[in-house]
Amino acid sequence: MNDQTIPAPEGRLEDIRFVSGCGKFTADLVPDDALHAVFLRSPFAIGTLNHLDCSDAKKAPGVVAVLTASDATEDGIANMIWTGGPVRDDGGVTVDSPRPLLNGSEIRHLGEPLAMVIATSKQAAADAVELIALDIDASDTLALSVNDMLDGPLVWPGTTDNIASLHRLGDRVAVDAALAVSAHVSHFEFNISKITACAMEMRNSIGFIDENGKTCIITSGQSPFALHGEIAQLFSISPDEVRVITPDVGGSFGMKGTLYREDALVIWAARRLKQPVFWTADRGESFLSDEHARAVSGTSSLGLDVDGNFTALWVDAHIDTGAYLSRRSKGLLNNMGGVAGQYKTPSIATQMSFFFTNTMQTSPYRGFGRPEATYVIERLIDQAARETGRDPLALREQNLIPAEAMPYQTALTFNYDSGNFPKIVSTAAKNADYVGFAKRRKKSEARGLLRGIGIANPIEVAGGPLKQLRKDVARITVRPDGQIVISPGLMSVGQGHETALARMASKRLGVDLKNIIYQQGDTDLLPSGKGSGGSAATVIGGSAVHVALNEFIASGKSVAAGVFGCNADAIRFESGLFHHAWDESKAPMDWSEIASHSNTAGGLSVLGEFLPPDVTYPNGCHICEVEIDPATGRVSFADYVVVEDVGTVLNQDLVEGQMHGGIAQGIGQALGEILCYDPTGQLITGSFMDYQMPIAADLPNFRVSTIAVPTKINPLGAKGVGEAGTVGSLAATMNAVVNAMASVGVTNFEMPATPHRVWQALNAAKSCNKMPIGE
Repeated sequence: MNDQTIPAPEGRLEDIRFVSGCGKFTADLVPDDALHAVFLRSPFAIGTLNHLDCSDAKKAPGVVAVLTASDATEDGIANMIWTGGPVRDDGGVTVDSPRPLLNGSEIRHLGEPLAMVIATSKQAAADAVELIALDIDASDTLALSVNDMLDGPLVWPGTTDNIASLHRLGDRVAVDAALAVSAHVSHFEFNISKITACAMEMRNSIGFIDENGKTCIITSGQSPFALHGEIAQLFSISPDEVRVITPDVGGSFGMKGTLYREDALVIWAARRLKQPVFWTADRGESFLSDEHARAVSGTSSLGLDVDGNFTALWVDAHIDTGAYLSRRSKGLLNNMGGVAGQYKTPSIATQMSFFFTNTMQTSPYRGFGRPEATYVIERLIDQAARETGRDPLALREQNLIPAEAMPYQTALTFNYDSGNFPKIVSTAAKNADYVGFAKRRKKSEARGLLRGIGIANPIEVAGGPLKQLRKDVARITVRPDGQIVISPGLMSVGQGHETALARMASKRLGVDLKNIIYQQGDTDLLPSGKGSGGSAATVIGGSAVHVALNEFIASGKSVAAGVFGCNADAIRFESGLFHHAWDESKAPMDWSEIASHSNTAGGLSVLGEFLPPDVTYPNGCHICEVEIDPATGRVSFADYVVVEDVGTVLNQDLVEGQMHGGIAQGIGQALGEILCYDPTGQLITGSFMDYQMPIAADLPNFRVSTIAVPTKINPLGAKGVGEAGTVGSLAATMNAVVNAMASVGVTNFEMPATPHRVWQALNAAKSCNKMPIGE
């Protein structure tokens, strides 16, 4: 096994465009004749809408239309396409939970759209919204917490409880039997907070009808072809009559992976009014209307034998799915296999209960289910180490799956194709100087500070979804002027794919980077595409580009053979030129000549595709070191070391950039990010004044390195990297925080580790134990 890194020049090609203000985002493309939409949203989390009086709003200056649920019903689009697919493995009652485009009756969460005002300016529309008279019978009885989910009022009548869907995986009987005879069983109650993506560019959309009569949308999204299909289905039109354009995107993180109500509504309005309609959220509206994430709590148990070997694992997870169930809410189903971690635990079982609550529905956010699964097992291992007096690193190393065991079928779903977990972990421990931690802790204590170290060995499924593998495609075209156009089915929303794929094409085709054009995010360019999500873009989309490039060169050889009057196997391609291998008197042909002789309008074009035979499993080891000031509760970072196996590294800079961003998002959740509601369902963290986003000063200098064990699942050998940072950092950070606090008696502490909460916990322990802390 060797490090597999393909050297690449530094720098991202797209960065100059972005930092110079030359990016083209959705708001940059609003037509001059576009109308503007503003939504009236429910000020209550639960209630019955009795009446909307829109008469004054309709007469307001600049108002073109005020649309309500009754208008949508008349046009046959009352509800979004419902994808919930509830299952009750316990035999319980299920209920459909369709989401209305505009709510006209039973309100189920704060901020539901009730009416859409369309005017000649955003200000005119906003002013008119204030004129709508709203009559709602609000209720103060609602389901917000775990206790409410189980025993509280029903979000959807017709059910016997608030369980939207319940799924069981693994052999519970075997797990119970193994736990019963284990020498030690550690129990861990976890509570992974509800958060939101907070993309830099807030959601926005332009609906319009183009000159060919197509129903079109320009939107900030990550999966244009997914939206394409949803739009065709929602409006009962042929896919050929739909076009989706996603220009430059300012962050997505899974949250922008679907057709939202607002997207569908601007399309509907544009079709109805025969004029472009634009909507953009402000930050406050984003907190209300962007789908939320994480929100997983529950209990778990890990058994150990007398020697410290893991015997069995049980996880009972409660997932807050929000007011409406969709397939996007159930991502933990495909990713719960991650609780197996990198360990050879012989028996694992889990139950996942998805609960309705009177809140915005939850959906993908970077990692989606993977950080949650890793969090459970890695926090459990630290707890087991404390309870049994073992070193947390040694306990992990003892239970790691050895490299020679690959491929390895875990006890819960996942089948790892490759990896060298012991080497990754031992390298990370060496890089972090794990053996020197005790000395560093004493030095911190001498300064009145607590010091903690946390480990997480994340593994994730990538290139999926698991058991739902889909192909991606890519088109390569050479124009008559010799310029090469790459049109991938993947979607770059900040990852740097424009750079990676352009460099790949440049090297393979022997063409200067300045002659390569990158096109993405337009459903008219390709028959299909996967977009971005699940760390699949390079694994599948990049592989599709690789396949297309090979087929493109083969097609070029065929064209050259026709010109030279020989067989294609007599053509040698080298440094961008096609040579007659046996007749040097014939001048070689370049790509512009190939295009000219292809007898195809616009030049030679090839469509390649790639369908992986299975998913991949990126893995790594994160070691986080923190200091805590007991006087303030503030957590600061002393070090953060990562060693990752993401397979073949196509561009080290891009890999490290993805790792940095992902780690930061995990740290942000661990230390502060949380969506909080008051007892009436009002969001009390609905702005950056209250929702604690991490800033650069909060973060450490990350020390990231890679050890590649290339996969054979795809021709690139890549495993995926987009979510790896977040998958490990949430658990590693919280393990470090709790390790520091445990030195003074605090062992039960859950996120977020804000200064106030940490200070409270430390002082509560000080009072109970009558012991000095930080003195």
